[in-house]
Amino acid sequence: MPANVQTATFSGGCFWGVEELIRKVEGVVDTEVGYTGGHLENPKYDDTHDSASGHAEAVQVKFDPAKVSYEHLLQLFFRLHDPTTANRQGNDKGTQYRSAIFYHSKEQKKVAEMVRDEVNKSGKWKNPIVTEIVPAAKWWPAEGYHQDYLQKNPRGYTCHYWRD
Repeated sequence: MPANVQTATFSGGCFWGVEELIRKVEGVVDTEVGYTGGHLENPKYDDTHDSASGHAEAVQVKFDPAKVSYEHLLQLFFRLHDPTTANRQGNDKGTQYRSAIFYHSKEQKKVAEMVRDEVNKSGKWKNPIVTEIVPAAKWWPAEGYHQDYLQKNPRGYTCHYWRD
């Protein structure tokens, strides 16, 4: 991994689809799906699936800022899911599917707020953006069968696609 790799963490519905689109972006070095933003220690899928743990299904993205900016990743994040629906993407409902940006620095928070405001003002979405912008919390990797899920199961479920 390049020495200057940074981390971005996003939640925008089922982590399988978010990971599959983001992993293909030039400058993304690695992705990992997992759980964050809740109160339960060492959560598993069954703990998060009913929203009881407070965790979101999320993707942690390792990226090379010399090849892709955090701002650009955020712009893509706002295209790959509907950021105007609280706790829902496609057929998936519950707080574990919330739209959230988990920032890792003050600079990331500033950029996230700027991009969110730009997208909100753009008129792209009829309804206001409800994406949470919150500090990164403890990261819990998801079980192995969730990692690279759509690579292993190309016909698996996803509700994510690039929106114009």
